[in-house]
Amino acid sequence: MPFRLHRRVDAARVPGGGGASPRAVLLIITVTLAVSVPLSFAGVPSPVLFGSLVGGMAYALGGSAELTVPRWLTTLGQGLLGVVIGTSVSYPALRSMGGDTPAILAVTLGTVAISLGAGRVLAMRRDVSQVTGAFAMIAGGASGVVAVARDLGADDRVVTVAQYLRVFVVVVTMPLVASLVFRPALGAGTLAVTSARLGPSLLYVAASLGLGLLAARVLPFPTSTLLAPLAVASVIVGAGWLGPVDVPVPLQWFAYAVIGVQVGLRFTRASLRSIARMLPAIFAIIMGMIVASAAMGAVLAVVTPVDGLTAYLATTPGGLFAVLATAADSGSDVTYVTAVQVVRLLVVLVCTPLLAKVLARRG
Repeated sequence: MPFRLHRRVDAARVPGGGGASPRAVLLIITVTLAVSVPLSFAGVPSPVLFGSLVGGMAYALGGSAELTVPRWLTTLGQGLLGVVIGTSVSYPALRSMGGDTPAILAVTLGTVAISLGAGRVLAMRRDVSQVTGAFAMIAGGASGVVAVARDLGADDRVVTVAQYLRVFVVVVTMPLVASLVFRPALGAGTLAVTSARLGPSLLYVAASLGLGLLAARVLPFPTSTLLAPLAVASVIVGAGWLGPVDVPVPLQWFAYAVIGVQVGLRFTRASLRSIARMLPAIFAIIMGMIVASAAMGAVLAVVTPVDGLTAYLATTPGGLFAVLATAADSGSDVTYVTAVQVVRLLVVLVCTPLLAKVLARRG
């Protein structure tokens, strides 16, 4: 990666010119692979983002000069991530909402309210701003929120740690709750499998990324480099112009790696100690979010014809793909769960710029 290299003087980061040494880049890549591969086999969500975060931190905490990811590379990573998220938007699921639209919107707003309340609790700490607290705890599109957090005035280091700790806790607790509380008949459902071909998929990525980033330049607004490619990608997928398509895995890895390294390189020993002190509070708040979301799911199951397990999975605050896999394996209504989760993801990503402005003004 064409990182930029700056000298460190008296522990301060001073801008300058020059290119990164091959040794520095090799260290980051080696640590990224060493962490990502085991996490991938362990089934951890977004293993490359985790690995590249640690790779960036490994250099930042021990390097003698500062590395920064060029802005154009960050834009490319955000755009690719937008295409990845846009690919997951299921138009059949959204069309199937029908008469359930009021309940789904109510659940979406309820989850956002729970997230903002959790963020406000975290922001009671003197070392966490309201913007950082909100983005650290908001449920939906963890990778997208991490990608744009710094652009919107949040501390992306705190946001990254909190977002993926929440995803990890959700992924670990969800199968246990599903099996112990609801006792479903395993293997009763299926997930749709696409037969995406490489040629159309590459054309799809190029068109979504090119048109999306062009639109982001013409209509500049915060998070446009993520949302514009997302919108173009979802339109192409929904229209079916290229048939079954997907983002090739290496390109997904590249997007996650750029974002992870960018955040990791900004860590210092002081910031790492500060975030470590926050972890008990963050974990407690996350558990409160999970309980509140489950309670909202119970209410949803009472006031609508949806069964309890489907309602619980639909309101789970994070871990989209793990949630869908659990829904399929337990025989739940995968379409309903997909609709609720995707609507929340879109609402969160679209509203983040406005939320950042409101919270920054209050702050």
